[in-house]
Amino acid sequence: MPFINLKLAKGRTVEQKERFVKAITREAVEILNVKAEWVTVVIDEYDRDNWATGGELHSIKFGEGCGKMGVED
Repeated sequence: MPFINLKLAKGRTVEQKERFVKAITREAVEILNVKAEWVTVVIDEYDRDNWATGGELHSIKFGEGCGKMGVED
């Protein structure tokens, strides 16, 4: 029974998260040879003020929209 824990910065839509967990579940079923109902996916979302890399908060280091395609650096 795979338990998959995703950690994402806040800001994704419900539709994006739904598509993502369906894709992850589909791949887990195929690769791990398990039933879809055995796959559990949990999403932990974090504000960028609560996430840091290299000693810098992502909200400051990267600014608004970090990690989304189409957003300037």
